[in-house]
Amino acid sequence: MSGSFTESFADDGKLMLCVAENGRSFEFDCSETTSVESVMRFVESVSGIGFSDQLLLSLDMKLEPQKLLSAFGLPASDREVFIFNKAMLQSNSHPPSPEDVDLQEVDDALALPPASLHDHHPLDDASDPALKALPLYERQFRYHYHKGRTIYNCTVVKHENCERLTREQKVQQRAVEVATRNLEQYYRVIYQNFLEFMKRYKHQHRLHSDLLMNFGRDIEKLRSAKIHPFLQTESRKCLLDFVKEDNLKKALENCASSHRQFENKIAQFQQMFVEVKRKVEELFACRASLSMKNLEVAVKDHERFINEQKSIMQSLSKDVNTVKKLVDDCMSSQLSSSLRPHDAVSALGPMYEVHDKNHLPKMQACYNSISELLDFCKNKKDEMNNFVHSYMQKITYVTYIIKDAKLQFPVFREAMVRQDDLFADLKLVRGVGPAYRACLAEVVRRKASMKLYMGMAGQLAEKLAMKRETEVRRREEFLKTHGPFVPRDVLASMGLYDTPTQCDVNVAPYDTSLLNIEFTDVDRYAPEYLVGLHSKGASSRSSLAMSSDSSLSAEPEEIGIESLEKDNFDDILAASELLEIAGTSKMEVENAKLKADLASAISRICSLGPQVEYEVLDESEVESLLKNAAEKTAEALQAKDEYSKHLLSMLKEKQMHCDSYERRIRELEQRLSDEYLQGQRHASNKDASGLNLIHGKVSEYKAEGSGDVEGNKTHASGSEPMDEVSCVSNLSSKQPCKAREGMDENMVDSSLVLGHPLDSSMLESLQNSEKGGKDNVVGEMGGFLSSSSTAESPPKSTSRGLNAKHSDDIILELRNELMEKSNKLSETESKLNGAMEEVDSLSRELEMNQKLLEESQMNCAHLENCLHEAREEAQTHLCAADRRASEYNALRASAVKMRGLFERFRNSVCAGGGVAGFADSLRTLAQALANSINDNEDDGTAEFRKCIRVLADKVSFLSKHREELLEKCRNLEGTSEQTRKDLEEKKELVKTLYTKHQLGKQANKEKISFGRLEVHEIAAFVLNQAGHYEAINRNCPNYYLSSESEALFTDHLPNRPTYIVGQIVHIERQTVKQPSLSASAFPEAGKTDHLGSDQGSRTMASSSISTTSSATTTSNPYGLSSGCEYFIVTIAMLPDTAIHQQAS
Repeated sequence: MSGSFTESFADDGKLMLCVAENGRSFEFDCSETTSVESVMRFVESVSGIGFSDQLLLSLDMKLEPQKLLSAFGLPASDREVFIFNKAMLQSNSHPPSPEDVDLQEVDDALALPPASLHDHHPLDDASDPALKALPLYERQFRYHYHKGRTIYNCTVVKHENCERLTREQKVQQRAVEVATRNLEQYYRVIYQNFLEFMKRYKHQHRLHSDLLMNFGRDIEKLRSAKIHPFLQTESRKCLLDFVKEDNLKKALENCASSHRQFENKIAQFQQMFVEVKRKVEELFACRASLSMKNLEVAVKDHERFINEQKSIMQSLSKDVNTVKKLVDDCMSSQLSSSLRPHDAVSALGPMYEVHDKNHLPKMQACYNSISELLDFCKNKKDEMNNFVHSYMQKITYVTYIIKDAKLQFPVFREAMVRQDDLFADLKLVRGVGPAYRACLAEVVRRKASMKLYMGMAGQLAEKLAMKRETEVRRREEFLKTHGPFVPRDVLASMGLYDTPTQCDVNVAPYDTSLLNIEFTDVDRYAPEYLVGLHSKGASSRSSLAMSSDSSLSAEPEEIGIESLEKDNFDDILAASELLEIAGTSKMEVENAKLKADLASAISRICSLGPQVEYEVLDESEVESLLKNAAEKTAEALQAKDEYSKHLLSMLKEKQMHCDSYERRIRELEQRLSDEYLQGQRHASNKDASGLNLIHGKVSEYKAEGSGDVEGNKTHASGSEPMDEVSCVSNLSSKQPCKAREGMDENMVDSSLVLGHPLDSSMLESLQNSEKGGKDNVVGEMGGFLSSSSTAESPPKSTSRGLNAKHSDDIILELRNELMEKSNKLSETESKLNGAMEEVDSLSRELEMNQKLLEESQMNCAHLENCLHEAREEAQTHLCAADRRASEYNALRASAVKMRGLFERFRNSVCAGGGVAGFADSLRTLAQALANSINDNEDDGTAEFRKCIRVLADKVSFLSKHREELLEKCRNLEGTSEQTRKDLEEKKELVKTLYTKHQLGKQANKEKISFGRLEVHEIAAFVLNQAGHYEAINRNCPNYYLSSESEALFTDHLPNRPTYIVGQIVHIERQTVKQPSLSASAFPEAGKTDHLGSDQGSRTMASSSISTTSSATTTSNPYGLSSGCEYFIVTIAMLPDTAIHQQAS
């Protein structure tokens, strides 16, 4: 196994694992036989996601831990596995932390420059300032190259991190797409199940609604359909007697209630799926904000800064090589005559300026741009992490509500099954008619089929007889031809005299008990309306069903034909159409066949049942539209009838008003006449002529009044419905409400049209007379006479008034009383208006209370429905609670029993006595459990007893085995101690022999050279008085041991050895030089002249001082004379050299 970050897809044998939480990717070496559990363990080790918190998806599949990768088509080069952290999918999980990229900055990298920049150079001691400036330029150019390399490396690292962050965001984007596809597939499956369920439910709902709506019609159909007289009994007269009518009403109520409740539940279920669909669409819509194009373009565009830095680094490297070559040439004194050191220094100055002013600032600018890009990528990565976190939480929530909806499917399917069972009785009522019609049609079909069958049997007999006659003639011809040449006994022995036997086709009678009916009887005793196809499309569907099943209808008679075909009777079938069945004509045969087809089609249509109306959605919609249109038409006609009835009632009411007005007028005329006669008795007899005149006027008024009444009646009959008849007399005290109803502005208009002779005063007097009562009858009569005489003939009334003084006094008195009554009438009218206003307010309040009452009734009905549903739900919960309580009691009893067994087991385990005691206690417990067997114990107790018995046996075996092992261990310990002592003695002996062998071997191989020292030879060095190791040599002195070799041999020893022996690996020849004190001034001046900066001077001065001091201290370390040669020898340790070294 190996894990590494990468972007490419996995090769063969490698599985690409992508963590959706942070976008990291890993490669996992595996094969098809690797288990998914191994992959999850690897993910746990490299990503820190717990095993139980991992969710692995590949394409649209979820990887199960117990399966192999081959079950999912993995590993594959074009497939990735995405790992989701279940803990981060919870709603209460903490948001992802910001992305942290810990990189070294340029300033930190430049804080520790390489030590080679401060090393001493030989030209630092040169006397020529130009030569002295060359090493300084070399150091500066190397520093520029080092700084550029550092900036370039940091830039490359940051750009690689930008690419890594971009790759991780791409991985997260693909992870979101995989999770979305997984959810979309899951939702599509659930939504398809929902659509199929709703399709089935709508079909069932339409069928059940039709059963409920047309139940009464179905009952009437069955009641009106009389069964065949041959089938009638005392208790069975019509089709309704086939079912129990008493139980149907209760079943109808239960079905209607259950249908409404189930419809409400389905509406809630539909609303749930609408909410699920809305949440899924919102989730998919928020994914559109996820885009990576801008980030990829930005990262790709910033690659030009890397290329620009590469070109600058090439320029810096070239300049460093140039100055190094100049310095090397100066060191080897190989400068050409045309190029002097001053010219070289002059050429390096502009190059230094280009480095300082152009190259390094550009590299820094490129570095800054990449740093800004890295910050941008980090921000985008943080946004992506937060988006993935919230998006996956939303997916988890939506998945939860989808699962919640999915779990309700089985409940509703079971409810649909219960609905079908509940509506079985109503379906039985609907199916009685079609079944009865199908039975009658089946009787007709069987009779026709039997006729065809018998005819075909006779036809087959005739065919076989014809075949027999042909065979007989053929045999006779054969014997006539060949018989004379062969003896008869030979022919008889050969069996050539035999003849075919006669074939008798005999069909046993069947269907003898069929009802004796024809097709007319089918429509008579089982009309077509019993089938229930009452829509407009029923006929077309019937014809389609008949045409589609016509081939099936003739199945019985075709069986015989098929059997004949199998028996190779094609010739019989070919001739059957040409022959007639015995006793029948071809027309009769065709009629029988058509009857069979028609009867089969009718039976088939009846077997389909009324459900065929709901199978095609388009037809049902059309039928629904037609039904709605019919209902609206019926409602419109009903409204029209109600409105006509309303108009008739209004007309009758107005007619009654007119009749009441007419009666009232007659009553008033009679009252006026009576009051006049009564006033006549109290009047004086002196003015007989005046009274006669008054009597004449009264008679004249009566005539005019009666004429007015007739005019009123004529006007009322010739005008529109009379709501308001102009008659003041209806304002009587006996009928105030009717007066209120009839008195509006139209009454005044009609009074003007009628042309009543009374004036305003008379109108007022009449009103007062109607409301005043019988006490002021005389006053009313006088006012009437006075006003009438004034209106008609003023000259006559004046002349007659001179002759009737007494009457004028009476009239004056009546007028005074009339004024008083008028005032009282005004007061009464105001009181009446107040009372009417109060009545109106009470009417409005009554209407409001009526509305409240209706609303309360509706609420009560709703509460009753809710109570009924709550009772049913409570009953369901009660049954479930009882079941769970019984299960709990059983489980509790089992748990108590098991606890007792475990307590006994614990006591046995915890008992003292060691291993032997533990085995004995287990054995005792197993024996006790075996003795306590009873017939009522459950499987758990038996299994526990079995386990204890097996455990006791195994513990006993292990105890015995332990004792045996302990005995063996004690024996082995004694043997092992003796063997260890022998081994120690043998090891000491081998060590001594090995040391002797090595000493002898080394003495043979080591030959120290005391002549001329050469590489690869062995040399000995002795510590002299000056403290240096000098080689022992006869001919060549001044060979000294190098400080590195001395440290190699002496660092691990407490004291320096007297001599050292080793193998020579390198010899360096050196010469003692004379010391120089004034050489340090010139390089400083030269560098100052050519660099022109204080910093360069300070650097050069410090370098010169260190070089001078080192020359004084290290030029002659061994105290030799000037010009003397000496050699520094580097040696390596020989094997086991320590035996030659002795501490001084």
